[in-house]
Amino acid sequence: MVRVVTHGARGERGERGSALARSLWCAAELLVTLGLVLLLLVVHQLWWTNRQARAGARAAVQRLEEEWGHQALPDTAPDAAPKAIPRTIPKAIPDTAPDTAPDTVPDADRGPGPGVPPPSRPHAPYAVLRIPRLGLSAPVAEGIGKRAVLNKGYVGHYPRTAQPGRAGNVGLAGHRNTHGEPFRHLDRLRAGDRITVETRAAVYTYAVVRTLPRTTPYDGGVLKAVPRSDVRPGYGFREPGYYLTLTTCTPVHTSTHRLVVWGKLRSMAPR
Repeated sequence: MVRVVTHGARGERGERGSALARSLWCAAELLVTLGLVLLLLVVHQLWWTNRQARAGARAAVQRLEEEWGHQALPDTAPDAAPKAIPRTIPKAIPDTAPDTAPDTVPDADRGPGPGVPPPSRPHAPYAVLRIPRLGLSAPVAEGIGKRAVLNKGYVGHYPRTAQPGRAGNVGLAGHRNTHGEPFRHLDRLRAGDRITVETRAAVYTYAVVRTLPRTTPYDGGVLKAVPRSDVRPGYGFREPGYYLTLTTCTPVHTSTHRLVVWGKLRSMAPR
């Protein structure tokens, strides 16, 4: 009797099974490695960039305070009596008010107190923004470039908007996520909250008057001398004044829209 041996077929199946197992193992290792890389990227973005930027921003604020000599300043609460502020600063205009904006806007170079010239060095901090409700003290630098200003944890001053304390609209921008995220909780501000902009010459105190919860990144109307949304015209003002505009991304962890907070100048304390 002749017996047929089939060990070869079994061997081939075993080799195929072994090759499949090795492929699955390599794929699993690749996925684990990829997961670790992604985790490190998330840690870098959400933790390390914040750590670095906040440390740099604190150091910048400290340098400015040392340059200014830590001079004692009087109370600058929103309800403090204004000093040298024109009585014609307009009140908030209701959304239903007719469009009565004049053809001319006050000269942006005039202000109620000492002037704030642009910094002599590009992107160098030259003011300090303080928001007590948010526990925020952040340096303000000229420009809104990410690498040069915002990613350092600074608040950026929009070029071609008014300087602090001047007539018109002071436009400021800051990150809401990563790189120090100074405007992380900007949505917590309420009408009447105090915002100060401290410079070498004076401390300018603004009070929050209005919030635009969401608009597009291209809504240039919010930064005009008389700020008023081009996208949502029911939000904004119709008369010249001394405005402050804070902008940041919204919703959290996205950059699809912008959150806008408006304030008005209430007092000035010269150094």
